[in-house]
Amino acid sequence: MGQQEVGFPSSIRPPVKALVTGAGGFLGGAIARALKDRGDEVRGFSRAEHPELAAYGIEQYQGDLVDPDAVAEAANGVHIVFHTAAKVGAGGRYADFHATNIAGTANVIRACRKGGMLALVHTSTPSVVTSHKALENADESASYATRHNGHYSHTKAEAERLVLSSATDEFKTVALRPPIIWGPGDTSLLPRIIQRAQNGSLRRIRGRPAFADITFINDAVRAHLTAGDLLLAGGQKALRINGRPYFVSAGTPVEIWDFLNGLLEAAGLPPIQKTVGLRTALVAAWFSEKTHTLMRRQGDPRMSRWIVRQLATSRWFDISAAKQDIGYEPLVSMEDGMRRLKAWFEEQDRAEPEDSGKREDPDRV
Repeated sequence: MGQQEVGFPSSIRPPVKALVTGAGGFLGGAIARALKDRGDEVRGFSRAEHPELAAYGIEQYQGDLVDPDAVAEAANGVHIVFHTAAKVGAGGRYADFHATNIAGTANVIRACRKGGMLALVHTSTPSVVTSHKALENADESASYATRHNGHYSHTKAEAERLVLSSATDEFKTVALRPPIIWGPGDTSLLPRIIQRAQNGSLRRIRGRPAFADITFINDAVRAHLTAGDLLLAGGQKALRINGRPYFVSAGTPVEIWDFLNGLLEAAGLPPIQKTVGLRTALVAAWFSEKTHTLMRRQGDPRMSRWIVRQLATSRWFDISAAKQDIGYEPLVSMEDGMRRLKAWFEEQDRAEPEDSGKREDPDRV
């Protein structure tokens, strides 16, 4: 993804040295490429080697966030860190989520302080303030959830607290909360939806419509780069956002099933036809979770109550603060994004029809 695709202007300041954790993931890779496109010196930190990043001129460091020495080595000598790496999922052991999302973030902060870093832009999630109930047009005054939907949201909330509380005049931090990042190149959401659509396991949950925020990848990248530039520039604008969280999204909530069907249409697949009641879906998800645990399977269960509630509950947020303080403006509507996604799928089908939309992302956020 180049500068033209992201739509972010060339930097007016001298090039900086930046580290992107989770550079092998969808968002992290897009941020790394956008930084490189505008002339910055970019390092990527991920668990595996990514030849496509090396070909782009991005220096790579392999390691795990739980290894403080590996993190410190990657961060040595850079000015700013974009911390996008995280363990994501609806299932798994709490210890694994804690190790990556909390202890790993603490290692990033420690490396920043030790290396005299100037700024840290942390990719958080709206899940830090959500529970089982609907949350509509909420802003940053919303408290952290007292009852989280799972290990992911719990540990991401604690990670965000660590980042924001570490802010000082010399080391500035900000946390961005983009929901449902999507678009061409997605290696997390799209493969799962496509796979389940192809095997016929997708069901539309009956009941009142639920609305959610979405964030096109270009807008998510732009938000991170703009926030990072403000922190590095210093002055009153940097002080205003320092140590604060911000919701960033398309700014207009969408009906969840319209969005999912739009993704399927872009991929050349039919819309979701089968339906299921909420209670039935929750019971089926409970059995799926228990079976997954008893069988000691890796990864996420086939269904989870967290996913069911996400699909059946409205959650969307006010992005006025990000607009005012950061200067963030979403530029890609759902309709425009779907057109771009369809064109990308068609290009993938022409180039590699056997692999289109199926690659999993080891560094996903």
